[in-house]
Amino acid sequence: MLNGERLIAKPYRWAMVGGGRTGNVGYKHRIGALRDNTAFELVAGAFDIDAERGKDFGTNLGVDPSRCYADYKTMFAEEAKREDGIQVVSIATPNGTHYEITKAALEAGLHVICEKPLFFEEEEGIEIKKLAEEKGKIIGVTYGFSGHQLLLQMRQMVENGDLGEIRMLDLRYTHGFNATDTESANASQKWRVDPKVAGKAFVLGDISTHTYYMSRLICPELKVKELLCDRQSFIKSRAPMEDNAYVLMHYENGAVGRMWASSVNAGCMDGHRIRIIGSKASVEFSDHQPNELLYEIQGQPPQKLIRGMSYLYDECNADERLGALHTEGLGESWANIYLKFAVAMDAKDRGDEETLKNLVYPGIDAGIEGIHWINTCVKSADEGAVWVKF
Repeated sequence: MLNGERLIAKPYRWAMVGGGRTGNVGYKHRIGALRDNTAFELVAGAFDIDAERGKDFGTNLGVDPSRCYADYKTMFAEEAKREDGIQVVSIATPNGTHYEITKAALEAGLHVICEKPLFFEEEEGIEIKKLAEEKGKIIGVTYGFSGHQLLLQMRQMVENGDLGEIRMLDLRYTHGFNATDTESANASQKWRVDPKVAGKAFVLGDISTHTYYMSRLICPELKVKELLCDRQSFIKSRAPMEDNAYVLMHYENGAVGRMWASSVNAGCMDGHRIRIIGSKASVEFSDHQPNELLYEIQGQPPQKLIRGMSYLYDECNADERLGALHTEGLGESWANIYLKFAVAMDAKDRGDEETLKNLVYPGIDAGIEGIHWINTCVKSADEGAVWVKF
């Protein structure tokens, strides 16, 4: 169980690029990083494209005004001159900027935590992975839902054969908040449907990558062989960016899967679900009820497994924070992955490859696979919703 005691010698000096007052993701990064104040300390930032607004915001977060910078290049250069300069940077900016900022951060000798999707092209991911290895640095990708510890319970149930042979994966991440033309009046939404800034996809990149990574976390041995994607732009002004997509998958072991990703599922407030179906039993997770797992064994009454209970696997309860009587949510999930980022960075800095080998967290390989997922789905859809090799 986690109780806030330090897992590394001292907190990393941490900065942010983006994540300012007008964004909608920066606070998630901060509650994740700072939940365990033994892991990270926010000491600097280039929080906003508007320098004065960013400085005002950073100061209100408690950052020294002299370390609230106008842009990331200035921050990297100035912090490098300080004995107490930053060691880690989180990138919470639009997708099209991730590659150049990540590369600059690595060249400045910094560990990197980056929003998803990581980059536009796999070649960029491979290049950055090589650079990170040369610099001896860690890259973490903020698949923020993946820190829910019941996903680790599902992982162990699959690994231990509790479900039998895995036959089907039913994946869904939908909501209705873009059922109308929301981007016309919302700058933070507008860039998400601009291919020059967001990349080749909207909901496939913005939300389905979360669910795809979670499925890989739960079933790491299950690899997609081929997929078929059909995508739509129900708000026509978004084309070619999709606001709805269906993906069918064939896995190498003969299992099948489907993914529904949508931001036009009008009225939906509980649309993020993962169901893993085996030959003996099924297990289902919903991030709307992240403290419970539905466990259904063929021929037996349905069971509800509750977070924090002693009957869960140790690998699950290792990330427990509050105890079974007290509900956890997205803040704790982000805190869990940020804490693992810190442990990974510390292990990398110490040359502890054994810890890195056994640590489960979304790193550079997960980011590259997320790029591959998006681009393969887009290729299938743009070729007429055909099966393509993964």
